[in-house]
Amino acid sequence: MDTAAAAIQAGVTAATIRTWCRIGAIAAAKVAGRWAIDAASLAYRITLGVKPQPAPKPIVYSVDTMTAIGGSEWIRGDKHRVYINNWAEFAGLEVSRYNTGNISYAEWDGEKISNSQANKILSSIDKVWFDTATGKLHCRYGWGESRVATREEVWAAVVAGIRAAIAAL
Repeated sequence: MDTAAAAIQAGVTAATIRTWCRIGAIAAAKVAGRWAIDAASLAYRITLGVKPQPAPKPIVYSVDTMTAIGGSEWIRGDKHRVYINNWAEFAGLEVSRYNTGNISYAEWDGEKISNSQANKILSSIDKVWFDTATGKLHCRYGWGESRVATREEVWAAVVAGIRAAIAAL
């Protein structure tokens, strides 16, 4: 059997079949520069299947997870929140600053952007917090909006970044 037929039978790519042949995962021999695959060996390999991946950990918003990723807990009266002050990092905004505090270099999702657009992204969201009463993330939009990303896109990036950080715990 050749690699194309084996790939169809196994439900994998031909490159995977060639790799299995090279590492000895299936019995095969090179004939005239092409792999000749033993059908019984391939059938056995298919029955082994792929190792099951562990189930992903559920994303749980809690005071513990929010403080673990850098949040600051705040309690006043009946309000219990965890503020995420470094939300720009979670959104994928990287900023370098001069000693004066002005932005010297900025990247959004790995692409260089102007310092002005970085300032507008930073001003598009004023605050980000986790409210224990609702169990949800909240934000207060700021006054700026960038041409690079809308406020909603920035907020979606913040939420995705926080979820990824919690999943990595």
